[in-house]
Amino acid sequence: MAETVHSPIVTYASMLSLLTLCPSFDGSVVQTSGFLWENGVQGLVNIWPRPTAIAWKIIFCYGAFEAALQLLLPGKRVEGPDNGLAAYFVTIATYLGLWWFGIFNPAIVYDHSGEIFSALIFGSFIFCVLFFLCVFKTYLFVLYLGHVAPSSSDSGSCGNLIIDFYWGMELYPRIGKNFDIKVFTNCRFGMMSLVVLAVTYCIKQYEINGRVSDSMLVNTILMLVYVTKFFLWEAGYWNSMDIAHDRAGFYICWGCLVWVPCIYTSPGMYLVNHPVELGTHLAIYILVAGSLCIYINYDCDIQKNFYSLGWLQIVATYKTTASETKTSLLLTSGWWGLARHFHYVPEILSSFFWPHCCLNQFLPYFYVIYVTILLFHRLYCERVRYRIVPGIY
Repeated sequence: MAETVHSPIVTYASMLSLLTLCPSFDGSVVQTSGFLWENGVQGLVNIWPRPTAIAWKIIFCYGAFEAALQLLLPGKRVEGPDNGLAAYFVTIATYLGLWWFGIFNPAIVYDHSGEIFSALIFGSFIFCVLFFLCVFKTYLFVLYLGHVAPSSSDSGSCGNLIIDFYWGMELYPRIGKNFDIKVFTNCRFGMMSLVVLAVTYCIKQYEINGRVSDSMLVNTILMLVYVTKFFLWEAGYWNSMDIAHDRAGFYICWGCLVWVPCIYTSPGMYLVNHPVELGTHLAIYILVAGSLCIYINYDCDIQKNFYSLGWLQIVATYKTTASETKTSLLLTSGWWGLARHFHYVPEILSSFFWPHCCLNQFLPYFYVIYVTILLFHRLYCERVRYRIVPGIY
């Protein structure tokens, strides 16, 4: 992991710079890149949207609302707060209710999106720094002195300050007994923001044009289906790599607070001022194909998390990096009988159909390129017949 610590941070900063500034250049990556090439760092500083009071207010109100739902909504007891689906529906109903009764206009979020993303970029970095300092006691003159009362026993340092900050030190950090920080950053702030922003862009396009284009409608519905799937499966998410293995550091916390809201919703942001008319047939094809991919991905996850329900399986033995011998159950039937990571296929395809509503523009397709690289990077298995695509790879 040491060799890759610096490059992801540089990549994050570079792509977020482009995506934050692109609305100023009609969504053109070429125009934005050309401007930055000609004007350099000073040009970037001059046009970078500054965080404003209204941006901070929107972020704080949204974050506080989701934190309150995480703590207060009833839900059945699992290894984590299983009230995500309820929080999801309450969030949508509240957001649409505020708009319907004229209390708050979601279009304001779009109008200040540059300022909001800018505030998220810097504010979330500060959050990660403060969180890191809460776990570390201090680094005085580059001397490691220990930790300050970590909230769980599963914590520790690799001995490198940069890697500890990037990768994290605690697996399950909590505030008090009930507020899980990773659940908040990953699910309640990050994933919930997808539906909030999708609805925002839809409302803004309606406000501008007096109607919603079929491309925006398809994009929004697919986003709603995807997020609904996630919260239906949220209890299974506790067994995923993000929760079970990745510690809470810059990599996952800043990524979910900033990268997820900005990148995942970029097709909808683009469509606000660049509506595309797909036509009834193409719109239905994209909607059905995208929904089918989301369903297959959900069904794959269900089979994985409920493997005891009659699925064929084998007991695999493996060694950890610490030379510990452990066992794991591997499914050999259902979707998992097709390839070791077949569930990545519908995940990548569904991410393709979101921006496919934008047709011939590159910027909205950045998400599918990113998620393809991300998932292929996770191919850690060596001895399997097929890794992702049955009969091919």
